[in-house]
Amino acid sequence: MVGVKKVIIVHGWQGSPQGNWFPWLKTELEKLGHEVLVPAMPNADHPQQSAWVAHLHKVIGSADPHPYLVGHSLGVIAILRYLETLPEGEEVGGAILVAGFSQPIGKAALDSFFTAPLDYQKVKRAARSFIAIHSDNDPYVPIAQGELLRDEIGAQLVIMKNAGHVNAEDGFYRLPIVLENLQAVIRYGSTA
Repeated sequence: MVGVKKVIIVHGWQGSPQGNWFPWLKTELEKLGHEVLVPAMPNADHPQQSAWVAHLHKVIGSADPHPYLVGHSLGVIAILRYLETLPEGEEVGGAILVAGFSQPIGKAALDSFFTAPLDYQKVKRAARSFIAIHSDNDPYVPIAQGELLRDEIGAQLVIMKNAGHVNAEDGFYRLPIVLENLQAVIRYGSTA
């Protein structure tokens, strides 16, 4: 039996805790006995890296005992930037990165997240495992972004067929692939 784990779900640009598949995932994880937080990220329509990373530090608190992070879209780079700031020796249990990116995607409103290159080595050592879930036809985040996460931080890359941006607009109010992979990471420290 897996003990209670803390899971933080981070929404994206112009998102909210009530959007997409986040309420469903929160409910499913709570049924399994986990503590789940889905914070409203500050100023989601005009996000700033410093505010989002500071908010994650406040919400997560100590990275011990190894919380698990799930991000969607801009929530992914926010998680990566948060991990980049953890002191050496502190780590989260794992991160599930859905439709995410670690380099600019041509949206000026997100430029504050890319004022400096991401330190992939710091990020890599701040989590026990990474799973990147991408659609092969995302109109905003090309599959190359998932391949980059695979190559730079050793994320397992899971490709969904014709899933768009993996959000409510594309019909995703439930996302079992995230739940399955997260359960596997929590249970075995590996991937489904």
